[in-house]
Amino acid sequence: MAFRTTRPARGQGPVYGKSPTPQAPSGPVAADSTVMDSTVMDSAVMDSAVMDSAHVGDIVGALGTIRQDDTGRRRSMRERLRALLVIMGPGLIVMVGDNDAGGVATYAQAGQNYGMKLLWTLALLIPVLYVNQEMVIRLGTVTGVGHARLIFQRFGRFWGAFSVGDLLLVNALTLVTEFIGVSQALDYFGIPAYVSVPVAAVLLFAVVAGGSFRRWERFLFALIALNAVMLPMALLSRPKLGDALAGIVPQFPGGLDSTLLLVIIAVVGTTVAPWQLFFQQSNVVDKRITPRWIRYERADLWIGIAVVMAGAIAIMATAAFVFQGTELFGRFTDAQAVADGLRQHGSHTLGALFAVLLLDASLIGANAVSLATTYALGDTFKRRHSLHWKPSEAPLFYLGYAVLIGIAATITLTANTQIQGLITQGVQALAGVLLPSATVFLLLLCNDRPVLGPWVNTTRQNLAAGVIIWVLILLSLALTAATFFPDLTTVELAWGFAAGGLVGLIGGALIVLHNQYTEQNARIEAFMARHRKAAPFGGTTSELWLQQTQRADGSPLSMTERRATLEHDRTAWRTPALDTLPKPQFSALRKAGLLTLRGYLLIAVILVIVKTIQLYTS
Repeated sequence: MAFRTTRPARGQGPVYGKSPTPQAPSGPVAADSTVMDSTVMDSAVMDSAVMDSAHVGDIVGALGTIRQDDTGRRRSMRERLRALLVIMGPGLIVMVGDNDAGGVATYAQAGQNYGMKLLWTLALLIPVLYVNQEMVIRLGTVTGVGHARLIFQRFGRFWGAFSVGDLLLVNALTLVTEFIGVSQALDYFGIPAYVSVPVAAVLLFAVVAGGSFRRWERFLFALIALNAVMLPMALLSRPKLGDALAGIVPQFPGGLDSTLLLVIIAVVGTTVAPWQLFFQQSNVVDKRITPRWIRYERADLWIGIAVVMAGAIAIMATAAFVFQGTELFGRFTDAQAVADGLRQHGSHTLGALFAVLLLDASLIGANAVSLATTYALGDTFKRRHSLHWKPSEAPLFYLGYAVLIGIAATITLTANTQIQGLITQGVQALAGVLLPSATVFLLLLCNDRPVLGPWVNTTRQNLAAGVIIWVLILLSLALTAATFFPDLTTVELAWGFAAGGLVGLIGGALIVLHNQYTEQNARIEAFMARHRKAAPFGGTTSELWLQQTQRADGSPLSMTERRATLEHDRTAWRTPALDTLPKPQFSALRKAGLLTLRGYLLIAVILVIVKTIQLYTS
């Protein structure tokens, strides 16, 4: 059932401060081929960072519509729930997209080879998921532009090319794994790949090319609902609660070596992948979600995290408990072999449910990964990139999607089983290795005051993100060490983690001290800025910082006053046009750090490829 919420507050204007754009809720205003249709966009939007006119208007979701000029308060739980149902989508889809074909295979591998002893990795990834994805929610709602556009605009073409290049590489390989998943799932039911793969490719393009955001989201919601098969699948495996709970305690079954590290990094890479950052930010923008609705989008994210964790645990538990004590335990090959093994040692129903879940996950993943790529291409080339446009109105967007789908389907049909298995495992580990680089740029953007103003990261958010980045780097360092020195013991690697943790603590303390010094300078600059011309949207960023931390007489604000001031400033803030913002200044130390990270990750990528090939040729 779809519904419309139309409760603007009496005497108040719409979100952007002007009269609503005269357009139907179902799509953007038709115009010429320019990126921004300035003839129909109000002046407030033209002064903002929004690039595509399709990204402005009513929020049109699978389950209803919220008008652009809706400023009414949701007082009852029923009203809040209705608003959540309309806004829900980007967070749920991106999280369920985690459990794609590669994710299903990786979680099954962890369960089949190690039982429930790696369950702790999933528990630790919950805060990682929220911290990373919450940052892109803020970037999307406040700026109104995609992740790739912000990186190019704020860091330049050099770093933009690196970031989008990483995305294209990982996404292209990930998309191949999705079609491998389709072929393996339907092969279980006797449908050959030369039938299943082309049909899936045509279906995916047909859904996206309809020129309707609502129709696309409804299709994804239907696929997400099919994920419910994970519940009977897990129950049919006869799980043992005690064994499952024991897996929450961190442990390294068989000792911490390069093989186990590769699996752990693959779990990280399939659960927290770089494409998620690009997809959710662009999808939030495409759905026209503004800061007014950010709390609902955060709730959407938490719902998605709950679903993805439930699915991952169900898959891991199914493989762990069915294969425990059989000749297949510790002998994972691919997802199709898992389905056959579940039929052999469980039941035909169990194998069929796993195959259905694999097919469902593959279709969701293929859709989300392809869109993340084409969204990024639209950002990069400043062309229309919205599901609200029809193919004739945004040809590059839909052509890119079709080409990606076609190439991935072709590779799937021509690659042999060994190559398919190598790609499936290798791409997840590759995503895990490249994640620190993507997270670093995300963290820098969320500390960019000209971009986010009062929405920049708090100290707590920076510390949480810093810990995440450092842990991911330590994991890739451990994989590097274990690959070069295979005789390293678990104790020696543990000492290495401890030393790395100490270095991280020292580095974090230095960063905190540096931030305090920077804030002190900002306070001085703010007083001087009072005599200069005010910047757009209410003053310079240093003046804004001053208003948030102290009174006019210089005395500090209380915590309650700070929160009230911050909330007021956030209500009015939207990112100005990106071309009008001052360019960020990078110190020599920061440039050296970014280049060092990039160089090291290149080495780590090569090692992941080498280790993956070793595993599949041994």
